[in-house]
Order: sequence, then structure tokens, then C-alpha cells
Amino acid sequence: MKRIKLLAIGMLCVSAMAQGQDYDHYFQDKTLRLDYILGATPNGDRTVLLDAQSSLPGWAGRRHHLKELPLAGNGSVTVCDEATGDTIYRTSFSSLYNEWLSTDEATTTPKGFEHTVLVPYPKAPALIDIDLYNSRHESMARMRHRMDPADILISKKGEKDVTPHKYIHKGGDPNKAIDVAILAEGYTTAEMDSFYRDAEIAVKSILDYEPFKSHAGDFNFVAVASPSAESGVSVPRLGDWKSTAFSSHFSTFYSDRYLTSLHLKDIHNALAGIPYEHIIILANTPEYGGGGIYNSYTLTAAGHKMFKPVVVHEFGHSFGGLGDEYFYEGDVMDDSYPKDVEPWEPNITTLVDFDSKWKNLLPKDCPIPTPVSEAAKYPVGVYEGGGYSFHGVFRPADDCRMRTNTAPAFCPACQKAMDNLINFYVNE
Repeated sequence: MKRIKLLAIGMLCVSAMAQGQDYDHYFQDKTLRLDYILGATPNGDRTVLLDAQSSLPGWAGRRHHLKELPLAGNGSVTVCDEATGDTIYRTSFSSLYNEWLSTDEATTTPKGFEHTVLVPYPKAPALIDIDLYNSRHESMARMRHRMDPADILISKKGEKDVTPHKYIHKGGDPNKAIDVAILAEGYTTAEMDSFYRDAEIAVKSILDYEPFKSHAGDFNFVAVASPSAESGVSVPRLGDWKSTAFSSHFSTFYSDRYLTSLHLKDIHNALAGIPYEHIIILANTPEYGGGGIYNSYTLTAAGHKMFKPVVVHEFGHSFGGLGDEYFYEGDVMDDSYPKDVEPWEPNITTLVDFDSKWKNLLPKDCPIPTPVSEAAKYPVGVYEGGGYSFHGVFRPADDCRMRTNTAPAFCPACQKAMDNLINFYVNE
């Protein structure tokens, strides 16, 4: 069994308190940006360290359901009022760090990953807990740090030199709507007209799918013209390395189509001064690939012919917290989900706690598992195979935007899960 290192646990916040909390009582109309380093060593140590704190003008996130989590994710941040111990805000996330822990490199090489979290800016001193969880939802590492809103070393970002940007779609006030920023990666200054066109394609593609289509008035999409020194992005398998805004590259964890960036601080620096909650990064490349990480970012190749369905799929990950529904027999990631633990992703299940998933959408006569031969009869069922696992993990439909690039829609269970999430963000 791996040895787990817990960092500065301290007293836990009192989550049962502050039921009648009010945003204006606890928070300023500002954002607190928290930069962390998530680390691990081959001997099993798991660490989380505070790298920096900074303030951003305005708060674009939710102003209700402040201490509730719609999804568990692979990590969480909890903000507590220091004077009372009351929980006043919570958020959850996933990260490349969690995926890297399952790679061979993690067994031989100590490594750290940047991760950034946005929370509303407290009016009074606060205690902030960050927790990291493994695939069994067990805490791997926990760290507490103090935040004093009067701390002169909390740097101010976004008050000048804001990256050029323009809105592609504006559904409402940033205080109420869900704000999505679209960043340029691998576009030179001379190529920004092309970036804006690609951003328009991405927005139209997302809003063509339910439930986003029905909730178009609940979203703002802003295109942010972050310039790169060179055109294109890095393709390691070709020995082609580029100087780009966020140093993204294919072949993440040696998977050729997996396109990611490890430079989270650069990403968030480019957005300082612009209202945002969720991030899409468009890569100026004809190569096929992308990546999406819950409450972190989507990164998609904009020059490939499958750009439209891929950006929608990856946004299903980064915004909706949806899991991949595809699988291959003998996949190297076949053990990603323990079969005796219910995944936190809303669209896959091990049947350990199926009542918490899409069971209420099933017809009464639907067999569990549901044979693929019955897919026409049961648009929503329990089909074996999902989350990279050929056996033991189940998906809601035979096909879905989270399974293939040819699926015309998100399945009803995915649509329902994201509809619930949108309502959580925008409705009191």
C-alpha cells in the first residue's frame, strides 16, 4: 500500500454551518486566484503546495449554492471563514496530475504539476483547504493555508495590459451567465482573424447541441487573442517543437492524439482582467487531437476536419465533468475505474451506486445490463463498456457524443446531467 502524506491538515471547516450564507456578506466583488503545485514521488508521497495568491477584478462565478458541489471531481477547494469556521465556498476540479499518477513515469520520477483554482475574494481572513483524491475517492493529500484579504503580497492581476478580446456570444450579465473564455494557441498576431473565425465555429458547434442549445441565454463566450511567437503547436512524434503562448503539445503521456498544456499559470495570466469561469483553448494545427479536464480547460485542434465534434466532446469533459464512454479490449487504461467504487462522473457507472446516476431515466422493462442488440428499443439503457474499460463499467447509450465523433447528440443521460449542472450555476 502506498504511503500517503497529509500536509497541514488542521481543523476541518464546519460544513453544516452558514446555511443562510450570503455572497455579499462574505465576499468582495473580486476573484482570488490560487496557484498550486501538485506533486508526487515514486515512493508514494503525494503533496500539494501553495505557489501564489493573486486578485482579479470582478467575480464571474456563482453567487448562490456557495458551499455545494454539483460533482465531486478528483480534488476540491473549501474556503472557511476564519472567525467562525463556517464553510463559505466550495469548488471541485480534476487535473492532469491525477492521470499522470497512473503512468509508468510516476513510478520512477518525482514531478510537480501546476494547477490553478478561482474562488470569490473573502472580505475577512479565511482558511482554505485543498484536497486531492485517488480513484477510490480517498484523500491522497490535504493542505490548509490562510488567506488575509489585506495581505500586501497578494498580487493584483488584470488591471492593465488585458489581452485583446471580443465576445462571440453574449447571453447575459457575467454575474448571472456562465462565462467561457476561448484562448488562441499557436496563432501569431497576424493570424488572429483566423482565430476569431475558429472561435465562432467552436461556439456555434457547442450551441448546436443540447442542452447548450436550450440554454444559449445562460452562456457568454469571449474569444481572447493570446498571441504565439510561432504558428502551429508542438508535435513531439515528428520532432516538431514550437514556441507558443501555452507550450501545448501532443503525445501527452505518450498518447499521440492527447493534446494538453502543463502551463496553467500562463493560461490564467492571459485571461486576467476578462470575466471567465471555464476555458477552451484552440490549437492552430491540422493534427488530430485534444483534451478536456473537468473545471480546468478544453484544448482542441482547430485545423482538423473533426474540429467541430471534438471541441464539443472535450467541452463535455471540462464543463460537464462527463467521462469517456469509449473503450477498447485490452486498453492500457482498462483499470482506470475500480469496479467496486462508483465513479464520480455522471455518465458512467459500475452499478455500485446506480441509483445516483441515470436509473430514473430507464424504462421499467429495461434489462440491466442492456444488450447492444436492443439499442433501438432502449435509447437509454445500461450498456457494458465505458471509461476505457471493456468490462465492468457501463454507459447510458449505445452511442453518444462522449463515445464517437459521429454521434449526432449527447445521449439523454448526458444531456440531463449537464442540464442539472447549468441550472446549478444559474438558478438560485
